[in-house]
Amino acid sequence: MRNLLNFLARYNNLILFLLFEGIALYLVVTGNNYHNSRVIRGVRGITTVIEEKISNTKRYLNLHEINTNLAMENVTLRNSIERIIKKENQLFFSVSDSIRQQQYIYTTGKIVNNSVNKQKNFFTLSKGKKQGVNIDMAVVSPEGVAGIIVGSSDNFSVGMSLLNIDFRLSCRMKSRGYFGSLTWDGKDYRYAVLNEIPQHVTVNVGDTIETTSFSAIFPEGIMVGTVSDFEKTGGDFYKIRILLSTDFKKLNYISIIGNLKKTEQQDLEKMYQ
Repeated sequence: MRNLLNFLARYNNLILFLLFEGIALYLVVTGNNYHNSRVIRGVRGITTVIEEKISNTKRYLNLHEINTNLAMENVTLRNSIERIIKKENQLFFSVSDSIRQQQYIYTTGKIVNNSVNKQKNFFTLSKGKKQGVNIDMAVVSPEGVAGIIVGSSDNFSVGMSLLNIDFRLSCRMKSRGYFGSLTWDGKDYRYAVLNEIPQHVTVNVGDTIETTSFSAIFPEGIMVGTVSDFEKTGGDFYKIRILLSTDFKKLNYISIIGNLKKTEQQDLEKMYQ
């Protein structure tokens, strides 16, 4: 109480000034239509700015839900595209059999753990067997290849990252069609190495590298990266450095792809190996 009295005694002149100013402003505003309209307009302007700031904040906080919805819509569209009747040989089966013609199924997932600074990097996804995720499914980011599912529990799964020295990926040059094997050398997370491209092939910096369907895991044509530089190794093939399209330090929402015909293809190929 004593502190309050000391405060009032110390600032009594300022308090009286503000009080009288407030009374004067009230009398001016209420007694004059012009000033009244100006004050109301100013208050409305301030209120509009505050409401806009609040609205922007709400939209920002809702980005997580928006991203999730967009990812789901993207997966739905991919599954729909896969069900569209493909131009297959009508001598063998009816083209109206759209389920039989669908080869790949898609679902979304979220990265809940990830590493990029080891020789053998893995990431953990938010979906598992109960959501239909099993081993040997492809994992892609919105920018390109991310990895392969190597283990799954009921509600989680683990993927081998492309940034793993044991990872092998069949790739091809989009412009030339020649294919080779992509590996990571364990150095820079932004780059990988493409081997087995013959030296008689013309290679240019900036050439697009994409997946083939040879592994029966990845659909063909998924972006991998672009040629950063290349050299002749003294043998018959180039050593090509690839700038990866996926930024593994920013992996968040991904797509998981399952090949419905993988087992059939692999079983047949085993008979001739």
